[in-house]
Amino acid sequence: MNLMKQANQFSPPRVGAGPVSVTSIGLDDETWEFVKRFAEAVPMVRLRPPLPTYHQEDVPGWIGNPPPDICLLDFDKNPSNASILAERIHASAPETFIFAISSETQSELIIEAMRSGCSEYLRKPLGREEFLNSLARVSVRKKEEKKAAHTAEVLTFIGAKGGCGVTTLVTLLGTLMAKDHSKRVLLIDLHPDFGDAGLYLRLTKHRHHFFELVANIDRLDTEFLQSFVVHHASGLDVIPAPEGQETAHEVLPADIVKALEFLRPLYDLILVDSTVGLTERNLELVRYSDQVFIVTVAEVSALRNVVRHLEYFGVKQARQETIRIVLNRHNRRDPISEADIEKAIRRKIFWKVPNQYSQVVKLINSENSVPHLSNTEVIRSLKEWAGVITNRRVPPAGKKDTNGIFGFLNR
Repeated sequence: MNLMKQANQFSPPRVGAGPVSVTSIGLDDETWEFVKRFAEAVPMVRLRPPLPTYHQEDVPGWIGNPPPDICLLDFDKNPSNASILAERIHASAPETFIFAISSETQSELIIEAMRSGCSEYLRKPLGREEFLNSLARVSVRKKEEKKAAHTAEVLTFIGAKGGCGVTTLVTLLGTLMAKDHSKRVLLIDLHPDFGDAGLYLRLTKHRHHFFELVANIDRLDTEFLQSFVVHHASGLDVIPAPEGQETAHEVLPADIVKALEFLRPLYDLILVDSTVGLTERNLELVRYSDQVFIVTVAEVSALRNVVRHLEYFGVKQARQETIRIVLNRHNRRDPISEADIEKAIRRKIFWKVPNQYSQVVKLINSENSVPHLSNTEVIRSLKEWAGVITNRRVPPAGKKDTNGIFGFLNR
């Protein structure tokens, strides 16, 4: 079986340890074609364009900044030059894993490649299982290194439809986690138009928004970051949405992830108030985030959209174990019961926020927007939720397999 058939017949697995970016240097056409087809079939792989075989003194400028997770380096054409390239990459970008690719099996060449900084030695023609296992090892090591280093937990909030109260929940949770739990919390309003997080928090005087930050990611440092961040009295930091007639810059989902990578070491928690919709941006956030909360209400249209979201993310091979369903404005007397909702969406409800709409609106409209001063039922529920998040005592997302009276939502 040739390489193309192997790649085409490959059934993509669910590795679950996070995506890896891959580039190559000097690969022959057949091997590179296999890698491209493999990347199309396996969502964990983010393929970058091949690099030129020459290198500059500025290695980060040559291989990219941030550098790729994996560099596939062909040792067949010029083993000596390949060893030099591997040494330069390993010295300047130690976080990049270098895979030596060769048709040779001599032990001397393998030892030389490993001494040069290569972590894997793969023989041509590449085998799909061997290649996958090598990628998975890197993905797992990345996950372990991320746990060892201090990085923020990224929580993304997505509404099943407009009007489910996502921004209200995110702003209240953010202030609670910053004030009551002394966490360094950043809230990002990812709405290109009509973002209200800043308004709800009385933070209406700001110069820049998140899309401008992403557009300037290559010149971003901690000092420059301060021009984008506004500070709330609770201790919560906010990067708001565009204001007034401003239009958001067109940004790629990968650039948003790049910005989040820069922000993670600076905070304990990053809350992303995202837009409604089955978009590439939301898909990338679901793949990247540590937890994803889909917020719904007990309405047929909203529940149907929950099912659509779950199906979409499933088809796109996004991680399902990080997705949790939040039922907002919950009332035990609602026509649609909790049991019917869980049967319809085939998931357990992770959190229920009581329906005290008038009290929440009053709180938002009051001069004092710090919720720890309120003792309403909804705030008590959010305080408990904030405690679960900050203590990282999050139960696994449950799944239901039964059909209920709203089974038509799954069709």
